[in-house]
Amino acid sequence: MKNKFITILFVLISVLSFAQAKGSSEEIQIKKSLTYFVNSIKAKKMNQAVDCIYPKYLTVISKEQMTQILEVTYNNPLLKIDIGDLNFGVIEKPELIDGEYFSITNYGFKLQCDVSSTNDETQNKIETALNTKYGQGNVKVLKKGIYVINAKMRACAISKDKKYWKFLILEKNYKPQLVRILPKKILDKI
Repeated sequence: MKNKFITILFVLISVLSFAQAKGSSEEIQIKKSLTYFVNSIKAKKMNQAVDCIYPKYLTVISKEQMTQILEVTYNNPLLKIDIGDLNFGVIEKPELIDGEYFSITNYGFKLQCDVSSTNDETQNKIETALNTKYGQGNVKVLKKGIYVINAKMRACAISKDKKYWKFLILEKNYKPQLVRILPKKILDKI
């Protein structure tokens, strides 16, 4: 009797552990879509990356402008950025609002930023901006003009069918643009 109880308990714990590790199907799809987005940027396929952005946002900033912003940021000879070690934090359960599902997604990655080809003044300004944006404890100087950043990010994943997700980066300074396209319930979480 004692052996049966221990066996049943072990099986139950194993099943529960597997279920928690696996995550919901929505969570898996969000991770898959976000990984595709980040890998598109990493591979410098900016048009592909822009296709991962929530289409309503492209009514605020045109697709061409967004592509250009990504090109200048991630494909710039003066500002070399490498993305690595994508990891996921809490992914909220999707909420249905006006026919679309919204999920706040926490994620992070390591950025290596090399601006060593710029002058000292520019390097100092960039270092200050990185510390302001990511927090002083998350920016390490490898050597003058080369930084490793532990970037902790938040995005809103949006889908009509819970299978294909589009994204918006959530930062307080983007809120004036996002007010026009996100429901108040989601905006209140920024």
